[in-house]
Amino acid sequence: MTEPKHVNPEEEYFARQNMATLKKLHNEERSKMAQEEKERLKQLHWMHCPKDGSELQQVLFRGVAVDKCFTCGGVFLDNGELEKLAGKESQFVNAVLSLFKYE
Repeated sequence: MTEPKHVNPEEEYFARQNMATLKKLHNEERSKMAQEEKERLKQLHWMHCPKDGSELQQVLFRGVAVDKCFTCGGVFLDNGELEKLAGKESQFVNAVLSLFKYE
């Protein structure tokens, strides 16, 4: 049997530093790629109907610009638009929003 090779503490220190640096670079690259992918998907899907992919058009309804698909007839609201349309005091709106609320 061979004797275990003695590891120089200085070499071990620099190897760990190098590994930590490589891990940090890898995580930064992964984060950058995730952000780029998020931006790519946003550009791909922005103002397109989630049901059929057709282009959405903004239409003014009761003073609020809502997104409408003229292909399937769907109407889509951005954050806060439901409250503007129904009023903040609406019990129905508050009940619906409590189902979908995330923080």
